Amino acid sequence: MSANPPPDTSPQPLTHFDAQGQAHMVDVAAKAETHRVARASGSIRMQPATFELIASGQAKKGDVIGIARIAAIQGAKRTAELIPLCHPLPITRVAVDFELDREYSTVHCSAQVETLGRTGVEMEALTAVQVGLLTIYDMCKAADRGMVMTNIRVLEKRGGKSGEWVAAL
Repeated sequence: MSANPPPDTSPQPLTHFDAQGQAHMVDVAAKAETHRVARASGSIRMQPATFELIASGQAKKGDVIGIARIAAIQGAKRTAELIPLCHPLPITRVAVDFELDREYSTVHCSAQVETLGRTGVEMEALTAVQVGLLTIYDMCKAADRGMVMTNIRVLEKRGGKSGEWVAAL
């Protein structure tokens, strides 16, 4: 019985640079259109009193989580305007969830983005999470300027030639 070879961990070439080292948008014309999915997450930690403003719905600017959800969806849709070499994509679905973690005075955000296209939606999922967290910061900064956004990362991606990828814990 032969063992599987270890995975290739050598650095892959950077696709956003041409042979002369100039930045360019990757040509995806020859890629197949497939259903592509990416999930990302991140957190924002704050003072317990700030967390209670959010959890109780008593923040002066209104429903922090509801507004952050809409902002996250909008962020996913506008990723190509923010990240210079991202392709504009026909997003078919954006789902954003927030979890309130009272023990650590933290709000966790996760986003799943889907498309039927020629390139993945990892950047859209990451942008959704970051914009959602930034919106929480913006709405609560009068109460707590020391909030910290952490652990923003891709959790998984599916579709395309490279198939499925899941983050190690």
